[in-house]
Amino acid sequence: MAKQIDDEYYQLMGQIQAVDFVLVELTLYLDTHPGDQQALQQFNQYSAYSRQIKQVFEQKYGPLFQFGVSNDPGPRWDWGRGPWPWQV
Repeated sequence: MAKQIDDEYYQLMGQIQAVDFVLVELTLYLDTHPGDQQALQQFNQYSAYSRQIKQVFEQKYGPLFQFGVSNDPGPRWDWGRGPWPWQV
């Protein structure tokens, strides 16, 4: 049975996408300005927030990735329980 998709799902997913976009932009900036301590501080803050918001999302809706950085939020394998990308 697939998990239900509610408004919070879309809100959290939007936050994840926005934070990860900021991290990509900061990474590109830091590639050319490695000595900018303020940008490095922002990168570290957004990295921590990204991990936090992804953990909240995964606890409620299941893993974001099938391997690597996602932790199994429960005692069983949840990857195939959806929602699948075309269901969102």
